Amino acid sequence: MPKKDENILKCSFCGKGQDEVKKLIAGPAVYICNECVELCNEIMADELFPTAETAVLPKLPAPKEIYQFLEDYVIGQEKAKKILSVAVHNHYKRIYSPSKTDVELQKSNILLMGPTGTGKTLFAQTLARFLNVPFT
Repeated sequence: MPKKDENILKCSFCGKGQDEVKKLIAGPAVYICNECVELCNEIMADELFPTAETAVLPKLPAPKEIYQFLEDYVIGQEKAKKILSVAVHNHYKRIYSPSKTDVELQKSNILLMGPTGTGKTLFAQTLARFLNVPFT
C-alpha cells in the first residue's frame, strides 16, 4: 500500500505540496507551482527590463577626455572645443542621471555657425566618432 506522501504532488523547484499552493503545473516528470512561476517572472523582468536602480550606467566621458579627443582631430578652435566638451558631458549626464533626484539638469542646445570651411561639420563628425553614434 503506497504511503500518504507518495500521492501528493510537489513542486520540483521549492518542494511545496499541491495542498500548499494555489496551482501546480505539470511538465514531463516535473511540476512547478504558481509561486515559483511568479518568482521566475520577476527574475526575468529584472534581467530583461532593468530599472533605474539596477541598470548599469555607462561611464560618462569627462569634458577633459572629450577635449583631448577633439584636440587630436581639430586644429585651433580652442574655445569651441571647450564649450562642446562641457556641453556633450552635460548632455550625457542629464540623460543618465537618475530621475528621482531633486536636481534637474537643464537641457542646452548648441548652434554651430560660421563661414564655409571653418570646421563645423568636422566638429560634429569627430564628436559622433568619439561617442560612437551615427553621423548622417
